[in-house]
Amino acid sequence: MLDNLTQRLAKVVKTMRGEARLTEANTAEMLREVRMALLEADVALPAVREFIAKVKEKALGEEVIGSLSPGQALVGVVQRELAALMGADLGPDATQLSFAQQPPAIILMAGLQGVGKTTTTGKLAKYLKEQKKKKVLTVSADVYRPAAIAQLESVTKQVGADFFPTTANDKPVDIAKNALDWAKKHYHDVLIIDTAGRLGIDEAMMQEIAAVHAAVNPVETLFVVDAMLGQDAINTAKAFNDALPLTGVVLTKLDGDSRGGAALSVRHVTGKPIKFAGVSEKLDGLEAFDPTRMANRVLGMGDILALVEEARKGVDAEAATELANKIKGGGKFDMNDFKAQLTQMKKMGGMSGLLDKLPAQFQQAAAGANMDQAEKQVRRMVGIIDSMTALERAKPELIKANRKRRIAAGAGVQVQEVNRMLNQFEQMQTMMKKLKGGGLMKMMRGMKGMMPGMR
Repeated sequence: MLDNLTQRLAKVVKTMRGEARLTEANTAEMLREVRMALLEADVALPAVREFIAKVKEKALGEEVIGSLSPGQALVGVVQRELAALMGADLGPDATQLSFAQQPPAIILMAGLQGVGKTTTTGKLAKYLKEQKKKKVLTVSADVYRPAAIAQLESVTKQVGADFFPTTANDKPVDIAKNALDWAKKHYHDVLIIDTAGRLGIDEAMMQEIAAVHAAVNPVETLFVVDAMLGQDAINTAKAFNDALPLTGVVLTKLDGDSRGGAALSVRHVTGKPIKFAGVSEKLDGLEAFDPTRMANRVLGMGDILALVEEARKGVDAEAATELANKIKGGGKFDMNDFKAQLTQMKKMGGMSGLLDKLPAQFQQAAAGANMDQAEKQVRRMVGIIDSMTALERAKPELIKANRKRRIAAGAGVQVQEVNRMLNQFEQMQTMMKKLKGGGLMKMMRGMKGMMPGMR
C-alpha cells in the first residue's frame, strides 16, 4: 500500500542529511514529494491539501533531536499526521466494534456490488467467532444477485458460524426482522446482515437499505469499499454516508493495490474510522485496522506487532516446545520436524505475507527475490517430504541414489530438487545441533514473552 510514497520519502530523507533543523526551505522539497506521491496514490485532493497543511504547520521549526536528521524528523511528523488522517485522532476505541447492547449486536454491511461484501461478511463472522469468542449468525438480504444467498451460506459454513436461510422471493426488511427474531431465540451474540449491492449508486437501493436499517437499528453500519477504486470511492462514500448513519469502514483488496488512496480518501470524506482491512482472499485475511501501525507500514517502518500476531497464530506452541525438548534431550532433528517448520511458515502467511510486514530496508534487501517462486518452492519441498517413507523421514541419512530417484518420481520433480532440499534440511539440522545446549529453550521462552497467551 502506498509503495510510491515509501520510496519517495526514503529518497528525500537521504538528501536532507546534515541540516540542523527543519526550515521552510528544506521542508518544502519533501512536502512536494509527499504531495505528489499522495495524488499518484489516488488520494482525494481535499484530503491531500489538509494533510500537507497540517504537516507543514507542525514541522516548521521543529528541533532535530539527538541523532535524528531533519529528514528523519520530518518523517516522524508525517507518520503522526498520516496515522491521524487514517483515524488515530479518533482515539483507540474508535476502530473497535461496539457490543454495548442487549444481544444480539446487529452489524449491517453496506456497499456497491463487486467490492467483496459477501466474502467480507464471512471473514468478519470468522474473526468474531475466533478472536472475540462470539456466537455469530449471518443472513443475506441480497435478493437480486444470482447465487448471493448460496454464496453467503457457503462461506458461513466454512468459517463455522450459523446461517439464517432465505429465498429470492423474500423482502429484505422481512428477512432482517425474521433473522433478528431467530438470533434472539437462539441466543446469538452477533447478527451480521449482508445487504444487496448495485453496480452503481441508485435511489431505490439507498431507500431499501435505509428501510432495513430502520427496521433493525444496527449497532454497527459498516461501509465496505474496494481499496482499488481510488477516486471513485469518494463519490460512493459520500452517497452512503448521506443515506446511512455509518459507524465505520471496511477496506477490501488492500493487498492487491500499491496505491491505496481509498484508505485515506474514504476516512476523510466520511469522518468515520476504518475498522477492518481485507489483506488476502483467504477467509482469515481480515485484519482489525490500526491507524498507527498502518502509517508505519506505509512509511516503510514495517508492522512488527502484526508479525508477532501472525507468529502467535501460526506457531503451534505445544509442538514447538516438544521439538525444543527433543533437541535438548539429544534427539535428532528429522524430516518430520522440517516439514512441521515449513507448514508453520505457510500458516503465518507465507514469505510474501511476512515480508510485507517487515521494515523497508528488509523489503529492499529482498527486492530481487521472486516471492511467488519461493513459496512455490516451499510447497514442492513439502511434496518431496510426503513422497518419503516413514523410515526415510525419521532417518534421512538413509536416502541415497536409488531412494532419491524414487522420491523424485513420487513428487514429480527432478533428482536435483531432492538434493537441494536435502542440503537445506542439513543446514537446518546443523543449526538445531548448535541450539542443543538449551539455546532453543531460551529462544522459545523469549518468543512466549513476545506472544501473550502462549503457555
